[in-house]
Amino acid sequence: MDVQYLDKLKEIVGEDGYFEEYEDLLCYSYDATYLKGKVPSIALYPTSTEQVSEIMKIAYEEAIPVIARGAGTNIAGSFIPLDRNAIIVDLKRMNKIIEIDAENLTATVEAGVVTLDLMTAVEKVGLFYPPDPSSQKVSTIGGNVAVNAGGPRGAKYGNTLAYVLGLEVVLADGRILNTGSKCIKQSSGYNLAKLFVGTEGTLGIITKAILKLIPKPESKKTMVAIFDKLLDASQAVSNVIAKGIVPTTLELMDDKMIALVDQFKPTGFPKDAEAVLIIEVDGPASILDGQLEEIKQICMETGARATKIAKDAEEAEKIWEGRRSSYGVFTRASQNVLTEDITVPRTKFPVLVKKIKEIGEKYNVNLCVVAHAGDGNTHPAILADLRDEGEKERVEKALEEMALEGIRLGGTLSGEHGIGVVKKDFMLAEHGEVSLAVMESIKNVLDPKGILNPGKVWNKSDITNS
Repeated sequence: MDVQYLDKLKEIVGEDGYFEEYEDLLCYSYDATYLKGKVPSIALYPTSTEQVSEIMKIAYEEAIPVIARGAGTNIAGSFIPLDRNAIIVDLKRMNKIIEIDAENLTATVEAGVVTLDLMTAVEKVGLFYPPDPSSQKVSTIGGNVAVNAGGPRGAKYGNTLAYVLGLEVVLADGRILNTGSKCIKQSSGYNLAKLFVGTEGTLGIITKAILKLIPKPESKKTMVAIFDKLLDASQAVSNVIAKGIVPTTLELMDDKMIALVDQFKPTGFPKDAEAVLIIEVDGPASILDGQLEEIKQICMETGARATKIAKDAEEAEKIWEGRRSSYGVFTRASQNVLTEDITVPRTKFPVLVKKIKEIGEKYNVNLCVVAHAGDGNTHPAILADLRDEGEKERVEKALEEMALEGIRLGGTLSGEHGIGVVKKDFMLAEHGEVSLAVMESIKNVLDPKGILNPGKVWNKSDITNS
């Protein structure tokens, strides 16, 4: 990169927002996956949308790759550089909650706001922001929007997409796009705000978001259902949904996951069970006991050994701590962790769980099954040492077969993690050439030089050569 442009970039963000030393840049070649990308050329820490715009104008003129970065918690390789010349635009300093509008039930925030900070702030005024990724203590709103993050509450409340009303986005050439508003109903031209959700920074850099809030539920209760058979637990999920009951959360953990959690911090899950379901309901206090009783009946009829309702908020939090610790527990237990994100229609959930277990046995891999079962979103995790070439080959075959099985069942490669580089080889199988060609057309219009997070989401060869 020409020195004069480096000087211009330094002028934009200042000395304290400009990093070029190798030891400062190395962390950006990683995310939460097992992958290692390229060490970028520089990292910039803007403090305003205008600074991001000026950065992009220079990058566009010079055709320099740019990757926007949040907390780096992604597990699909979505935001690691594939080009040594790349610029990282780290948005962590753009972390203001600009406004909580209690009358219009909206929050306007910068991209670097930590998810849990927003959740806590709105709850103080009696409101609720439902999307709850497991990384909520560190993940940022910009990153959540970029991958359409979800979490356990997705079963009832949906992913980030359902809460995005408007966005401020810096385009590849530096133009600033403001789209959407605080209006709950919008039918005025193309919904550009929704377009950018889940595009993993390939169409623009999200700098602000207007998010929908809802009233905080009056009350909530948590229950654990214990099963001697994993397949009974997965069938119970389908049976609950078939009855028209939509719990806030309906989470599944298998025996291997339970054992790993117990080693980290015992939470009281039975060590001899093959699976547990963590079930939460929320709403008016007067209806919760009835809902849990109905769910309990379904679980018991589907093979549950027992159920237990958390007696207070402290006991419920202990249960959830075990579930949220899953990825950290995996990394403590293994050299590499490869977590899937296959999502299928909820009626197909038991079939997918059965197939996942069969695939794990077929390829002799160390597999744990954990899932946001209530919305059909499975997170089977393979614990492996990829330095062993034989094991690496088995793991890759198992992951491929799981992905294709999910697609065969009418599902999708990703429910909430994104595609990145980990899953882009399977995009053609899910979407077909026409869909990928349309995606590429949109990309070419908004980023004609291909500088925004290049090499992610799909393979160009899938379009041109198929």
